Amino acid sequence: MSHSYATNYNSLALLTDFYEITMAYGFWKSNMHEQNAVFNLFFRRNPFNGGFTIAAGLEYAVDFLNNFRFTDTDIAYIKDLTGNNSKPLFENGFLDYLKSMEFRCDVDAIPEGTIVFPNEPLIRVKGPLVQCQLIESALLNIINFQTLIATKSARINLAADGEPVMEFGLRRAQGIDGAISATRAAFIGGCFGTSNVLAAKRLGIPPLGTHAHSWVQAFENETEAFYAFAEALPNNTIFLVDTYNTPNGIDNAIEVAKKTEAKGYTINGIRLDSGDLAYLSQLARKKLNEAGLSHLKIVASNDLDEHLISSLKQQDAAIDSWGIGTKLVTAFDQPALGGVYKLAAIESKNGEWLDRIKLSEQSIKVNIPGIQQVKRFYKNDLMAGDMIYDQRKDLSGSVKMIDPADPTRTKILDKTIQKCEDLLIPVMKKGNCVYEKESIYTLQQRTSQQLKLLDKTIKRFVNPHIYPVGIEETLYNRRLELIVKHKQAINS
Repeated sequence: MSHSYATNYNSLALLTDFYEITMAYGFWKSNMHEQNAVFNLFFRRNPFNGGFTIAAGLEYAVDFLNNFRFTDTDIAYIKDLTGNNSKPLFENGFLDYLKSMEFRCDVDAIPEGTIVFPNEPLIRVKGPLVQCQLIESALLNIINFQTLIATKSARINLAADGEPVMEFGLRRAQGIDGAISATRAAFIGGCFGTSNVLAAKRLGIPPLGTHAHSWVQAFENETEAFYAFAEALPNNTIFLVDTYNTPNGIDNAIEVAKKTEAKGYTINGIRLDSGDLAYLSQLARKKLNEAGLSHLKIVASNDLDEHLISSLKQQDAAIDSWGIGTKLVTAFDQPALGGVYKLAAIESKNGEWLDRIKLSEQSIKVNIPGIQQVKRFYKNDLMAGDMIYDQRKDLSGSVKMIDPADPTRTKILDKTIQKCEDLLIPVMKKGNCVYEKESIYTLQQRTSQQLKLLDKTIKRFVNPHIYPVGIEETLYNRRLELIVKHKQAINS
C-alpha cells in the first residue's frame, strides 16, 4: 500500500481506549472471548448540517487490520499495569492469549468515495467478540476523520463548480498524521493537489505552490522579488501580490510577467491572499486583460470555505482556482463526525444469532440490530433511496422500508424493476485481506460520479432536502420488538 502504519510503528494494537482491553479481559474471564459477534460502524447525522457524507479512510483501516497484532513490548506494557491494590490487572493466561492471537474477522465495508447517510453501516465486523471489540477505537479514529474531511472537501468543490481547488492546510492540520490523512481525504473529496510535499509523495498526487510573503520581504522591493522568482522558476510562477499593497502588487506582477514571457516562458498567474477578494480579483482580471495577459490565472486563498466561495461567486469574483487550508483540513465548523461502533448481534452457544440493541433516552441513539446490509435503489439515473436490511432476510419481491425517525413515512421498493445494489462489500474474510487497493484517482472519480447521481436539492448547503433512508419493514419491527422487550423488563 502507498501508506502503511507498519512503516511508522511496530504495532498499533494499543491504539485503543483502555476500556477495550479491560472488556477484552472480562470477556476472556467469562469464557465469551471466542463467541462470534457483529458490530457496525455508522454515524447518526450528516456533518456540516448537510445532506450527504462521503465515505473515506477504508484503505488505512484495512492496513491497520492487516497489521493488527500484540508485540512483545505491547504485552510487556500491559503486564506491568496494576489495579488499586498495586497488583497486576491481567493474568498471564490472558496476556499469552493476546500475544498468540491472530485477527480472523470478516469485514465488509462501503468503498471510499461512496455517498453515505446516517445509520448506514460503513463497516461491518463479524468474528470473535474480543477481536471485534479491540479494533473499535482505531477504526473510529481512522474512518471518522477521513470521512469528515472528504465530505468537507466535496462541499468545497461543489461550491467551486468545476474550478480547481488546492489543499493548503499542512501548517494548520492536527499533527503530522492528521495532515497526511487530511490531504488524502481532501483529494478523495475533489481537490486536485496539495501543498504538503510528503503527502504528495506518499499518495502520488501533485504538489502545488509557489512562494510566500517572506520571499518578497527578503528583497529590497516587490518587483525585484518577482523578477528573481520568475528567473528561478519560469515554468512554475504564480506571484503573491498582497505583501504590501495589492493593486501595486498586481501592477508589479504584470511588469515582470510581460518581460519574462518575452523570453519565451509562460507565467501561471497571481495569488490573492487578503482583502476584498471579489473586488481585488475583478481589478486584477481587468488589469491582466488590458496588459494582454488574459491567460494568467487568479488564485484566491485566505480562510476560505464552501460558504465564502459561494458568496464570492455570487459577487462575480474573477477567481480561477482556490487554495483552501485551515477550514478544510480541520473541518473548521464541525470538529468531529461522531461515528459510533455498536454491537448488533451475538452468536449463542448453540449457534443461533441473537439480535442486540442499545436503548437511550434519545431516540436517535437507539441502534439498529442484526447483520446489516445497505441496498441502494436508483430511478431515472439518480439515487432514489437506501434501505438498511438484515442480510438473513429474503428480499425477493416487493419490500417496504420505514423511516427510523418517522414510522408514518414509508416507501415500497421493488428490486425487480429498479436498478439496485448492495453497498457493503467484503474486504477481509477470516482475517485474510480480499480488499483490492484502488488508485486515489479512482476514489476521487467515484466521489465525482456519485455526486452526479444525487439530486441537487440534497447537495445544497442551506436546508438540504433529506435523502430517503429507511429500515426494511421486518428489521424495523424486530427493532421495535426489542425496544418494547427491554423497556418492559426495566418497568417490571
